[in-house]
Amino acid sequence: MSDAIFQEAESQLRTLRDVLRFSISRFNEAGLFFGHGTTNAHDEAAYLILYALHLPPGVLDPYLDARLTRSEAAAALALIARRIRDRVPAAYLTHEAWLSEYKFFIDQRAIVPRSFIAALLMEQLSPWVHDPSKIQRGLDLCTGSGCLAILMALAFSYAAIDAADISKEALEVAHINVSDYGLGDQIRLLASDLFTALGNARYDLIVSNPPYVDTESMEALPVEYLHEPRIALTGGEDGLDYVRTILRDAPEHLNSGGLLIVEIGHNRLALEMAYPNLDFTWLNTHGGGEQVFLLTREQLV
Repeated sequence: MSDAIFQEAESQLRTLRDVLRFSISRFNEAGLFFGHGTTNAHDEAAYLILYALHLPPGVLDPYLDARLTRSEAAAALALIARRIRDRVPAAYLTHEAWLSEYKFFIDQRAIVPRSFIAALLMEQLSPWVHDPSKIQRGLDLCTGSGCLAILMALAFSYAAIDAADISKEALEVAHINVSDYGLGDQIRLLASDLFTALGNARYDLIVSNPPYVDTESMEALPVEYLHEPRIALTGGEDGLDYVRTILRDAPEHLNSGGLLIVEIGHNRLALEMAYPNLDFTWLNTHGGGEQVFLLTREQLV
């Protein structure tokens, strides 16, 4: 897309509504993919414009007909142009990602936070956890940016939380987020290839959003996903390499009555075929009932 189009826009567009309409048109024209916090051109354009103008996210209507200064329009359009030119997820452009009302720092050292488990933690895993105070130790396996570990710590304030990841770069991002939320005394960050560095630690709750994209899907990923760490996405031929290890080793790290909650993307059929004797409980999320399973320690053993 030519710079001339954006130069003309800077000189012609006057209101936030004008810039929003222009941006949506350019996003659609460029055929961008949305899946890192938004699902469509309107929402992504609105988010980036509000960010550029230092306005609160999601609060668009009061400002739609506000006239922009030349420098404000230029700042918003520069962000829109970079999103189109580089096909970088919006979260990497703004260095922030949102899960409901919770904001997290993010850069390309870690995968953009997005997990169906997040909403479940915000509800303290009700009805599966009857008494939140009984969760004394928790583990976020493949923590990435640390977002699920933080939500777990906020949901279960009496719990000591371990957050493990094989990527030291991702743990650097997690450290920023844990510090931002003032949870350094509650959350311990650990470099670990799944359970390997956890010793004999046992937990009342283990959650994991591991790499689960299968080989065929990896080869067809939109450009936006190629900016994320590959190690955080690829789950082997059928997407279940990490899940198999988690299912094998989790019983040794769960207390009696402990819960294992794992997100697996679109691999439910493959998982149930691989483990026909496991009675998976599939949790309802805003993504449906196919993405996240729950098992107790007793079911696993």
